[in-house]
Amino acid sequence: MKKAFGILFLLGLAASTRAPADAEKPRLTITSPEKVTMKEDLGKDNPKWRFVSGRWIRRASGDRQVLAQVAPTDPWAVALLEDQKLADVDVTVRFRPVSGKEDASGGIIFRARDGRNYFLVRANALENNFRLYALVNGKRSTIASARVTEPKLGEWHTIRVVAQGPKIQAYLDGALQLDHEDRTFTGGWVGLWTKADSVTEFADLDIVGTPVK
Repeated sequence: MKKAFGILFLLGLAASTRAPADAEKPRLTITSPEKVTMKEDLGKDNPKWRFVSGRWIRRASGDRQVLAQVAPTDPWAVALLEDQKLADVDVTVRFRPVSGKEDASGGIIFRARDGRNYFLVRANALENNFRLYALVNGKRSTIASARVTEPKLGEWHTIRVVAQGPKIQAYLDGALQLDHEDRTFTGGWVGLWTKADSVTEFADLDIVGTPVK
């Protein structure tokens, strides 16, 4: 009995100290000599933003200006940065879910053809999942999902997505959560997203990518 208990204890100790599964996955990086880098101050006006749906405003948050989506939208709010169409891409944004009863989400759009066709990675402060979607002609399909601790309302969080060819990896607050392959879209705009009654603030949009040829 004692021997069995000892074996179980050692197995439990090994399991508790084992590296997370995502630590074994190779990280995607954009290494092409053709890559471009963009740092977008979301608190400043930029005429290259196209606000497809929702009400997007620049306002003070703490000691800085941010971009916020503040109006209930059916079904989701979309903002596209129509600056440079990118193929391979590495995008990071900070977001703060402020409020929402039906939804309290923030997301990154990438490889967008337009406001109805794009990839999306989003987190939701009301749900313990982190998801990758493809939207085709406005119809949304879940193509990858992970269980996570939901982001806290009123606090800043970070989403990052890296897409290299068909491979897509997505991070929430620095932890790799999604590792998937999909060929629906190969290039397009980067953008921001919320859903339903979400009020969400965004800041510090950093983009590295290779231009669409």
